[in-house]
Amino acid sequence: METSVNKIEITRSKINTLLRVFSLSKKGDATTTRSQKNSNRNIWMEGFFKKTLVLIALSMVIIMLSLFLTLVVQSLPSIKALKGGFLIGKTWDPVSEIFGAYPFLAGTLLTSFTALFISIPFSFAVAIFLGEYYPKGWFSNLLKNTVELIAAVPSVIYGFWGVFVLVPIVRDLEIKLGVLPYGVGIFTASIILAIMIIPYASSMGRELIRMVPSSLKEAAYAVGATKFEVIRYVILPYTKSGLFAGVLLSLGRALAETMAVTMVIGNTSLLPANIFAPGNTMASVIANEFTEASTTVYLSALIELGLLLFLVTAIINMIGKTIIKRFTNE
Repeated sequence: METSVNKIEITRSKINTLLRVFSLSKKGDATTTRSQKNSNRNIWMEGFFKKTLVLIALSMVIIMLSLFLTLVVQSLPSIKALKGGFLIGKTWDPVSEIFGAYPFLAGTLLTSFTALFISIPFSFAVAIFLGEYYPKGWFSNLLKNTVELIAAVPSVIYGFWGVFVLVPIVRDLEIKLGVLPYGVGIFTASIILAIMIIPYASSMGRELIRMVPSSLKEAAYAVGATKFEVIRYVILPYTKSGLFAGVLLSLGRALAETMAVTMVIGNTSLLPANIFAPGNTMASVIANEFTEASTTVYLSALIELGLLLFLVTAIINMIGKTIIKRFTNE
């Protein structure tokens, strides 16, 4: 009898063990199934995210090509009628349907590069001051917010300020220099543009300067370098490609500016005789005359100006990127 009871207990123990093993195996299978489901879901999400990024990137290319093709198609009447004379022509006479873009191309490049040369010392000075000398503190925050606010002010406000404040100052300067006191002109527009583009290069430069490894600067200080020497021989060489990229961004902003330039440049179709003379840019001509274009060739010529501005901006950006790559490789 006792033997039978022992056999029954052993059998029950084996059954319980088997049940526990079976239960654990089921739990393990469930855990494995959940892990596989999570893994499959993560793989699907990764593929979906990658396809979304590719789609967005392709959409940017498509939008850019669409803009370019639209400008080309709408410019065909002007291209066929004017041919190469559009680029080298110095006369813009809509009444006689004579359209030469050379004065506007010269005005665009002259105002943009003059503004760039004026803004670079101020942009780099602000970037170095905020990035190296005063990276923190209430005064640093005040100056940083002020610089960022300059970029947020609408361009028409700059135009009004230029008309009522800057034009009289430039006119007085022209009287002292013995040139015709127009007040408005290339120089006035360049000053307005310089003020508007300072935040772009200075903000990027500030962030890049703050990202310079502390070990490099501390090593320079350890061998007796002054603050100026650290900036000149460590910070500027380390950040030169990024600083140039900020300058390039500023130039692109200057090339595209319309409203503020239109209000202070003088809006004349003549080739500017000097930097103080009135002129025009491609963007300002389009803004002034687009609603007045009454003939097909006239409207197409204005669109061709837009195409020319598009190409000039693209070429300058490609040249700038090539220079940046060269700096980076060095």
